[in-house]
Amino acid sequence: MNAFGLKDLAEIIYNKCGIDYKKSLTNLESKINDRLKELGLSYWEYCGYLNMEPDEWDILIELITVNETYFFREESLLEEFQKVILPQYSDRTPQNPLRIWSAACSTGEEPYTLGMLIQESGLFEKGAVQIIASDINKKVLKRAEKGIYNKKSFSFRRMPEGSLEKFFDDLGEEYKVKDSIMEMVKFLNLNLLDEKNQTILGKIDIIFCRNVLIYFDSNTIKKIIESFFNILNKDGYLLLGHAETINGINSDFKTIYTPSVFYYKKGA
Repeated sequence: MNAFGLKDLAEIIYNKCGIDYKKSLTNLESKINDRLKELGLSYWEYCGYLNMEPDEWDILIELITVNETYFFREESLLEEFQKVILPQYSDRTPQNPLRIWSAACSTGEEPYTLGMLIQESGLFEKGAVQIIASDINKKVLKRAEKGIYNKKSFSFRRMPEGSLEKFFDDLGEEYKVKDSIMEMVKFLNLNLLDEKNQTILGKIDIIFCRNVLIYFDSNTIKKIIESFFNILNKDGYLLLGHAETINGINSDFKTIYTPSVFYYKKGA
């Protein structure tokens, strides 16, 4: 297939959602070739097609995003969240709830895990915690909203002992997250670069955005971190993946170090 327009397509994707394929055009090509053959379009023609058919973006996003995740991922950070961070908000009520944003939540394992840890902590009455879970990929959000996972799924690779019985209903070949967990979580289709996110979300106390920034360049990361800073309440927390750092990007966050993890806190 004629590669004319492939660079333009990478630029369009970058401008739309910040995912950077400009230096890995071969990777982009491998992800979308079958779709272009199905449509009978060249790369250049596909750029125009995206403008004419906005719904095509949903299909393209499904093809170019990575959605690998599982329950109880990065246990050390989750332990810090449950035992150190959550108790700081134990006075929250349904009238003034703790608000947590799971950004780029994929198929829902992260926000549901947070709900499980919150329920297990016993610190909050019903309705005192709201978890907003978002992703740019509408297809994975539909799966997440169902809360149903095949028993042979990669999702269960790190389940703590007893957690399946405690937090899931057995459906035979599948497990379903219990309703008491699911009712804490609201799913939204959001682009991390959308300037309207603060208006849509309101103020947030804790943001989880793990293993996402690795797909963006430094300029995009800076924009996202500035958005997170503005959305967070004073003294709010930002928790990234263990291989991600924002040191040198935003000095307004204070880095909190522990023997096993580090994360960020917003100052005044």
